[in-house]
Amino acid sequence: MGAIRPVPRTLLRDRAYEAIRDAIVAGDIAPGAVVRDAELAELLGLSRAPVRDAFSRLVDEGLLESKPQSYTRVTPVVAADVRDAAAVVGAMHELVTRAALSRLRPGDISAMREANKCFAAAVRDGDVAAALRADDELHDVLVRVSGNRAAAATVARYTPLIRRLERRRFGEGGNCRSAGLHDELIDACAVGDVDEAVRVTAEIWRGLEDLADLDT
Repeated sequence: MGAIRPVPRTLLRDRAYEAIRDAIVAGDIAPGAVVRDAELAELLGLSRAPVRDAFSRLVDEGLLESKPQSYTRVTPVVAADVRDAAAVVGAMHELVTRAALSRLRPGDISAMREANKCFAAAVRDGDVAAALRADDELHDVLVRVSGNRAAAATVARYTPLIRRLERRRFGEGGNCRSAGLHDELIDACAVGDVDEAVRVTAEIWRGLEDLADLDT
């Protein structure tokens, strides 16, 4: 748990949640590990209350499991859960892609291309964390431009379940998703081809469902 650092005393519940969630997704807190509010509160430089709030949220999102008066621990990576999450997140990305295309501006396309350059460079360097961060930045452009807050919330809730498996698979020698698919998506967005953009989006997220199948 050495990756966890104290956080500023603003928006404490959200900061605690983000710090613990990111540590779980990165594997700094391993599947099956028991977590204690007092220990994490000390590491984060917080009181126990925001950490308890974070625990409750992470239980609801499937990253922690809790037995009252007994334990709170990190859930195992379950392929079926990842597959279900990928299907839901993929559907949301298809939805926001349809909504966003007519609203995209040249600066949005440029931001997507820049994110994909960072993605490709991170893949070449074997930097999984940077690759996934750039991947999020690319797709978040469409989420943001769509203006669909329900879809954005759904993506934010279920993507961490997917990222845990992605990180583990890549750490075992797997490959990050191709920057080529991103190029196809960006090109379709640049010319306003909704059907092609949605097709590529579906292919990208279907690949994550297949990744879960490999883990069964």
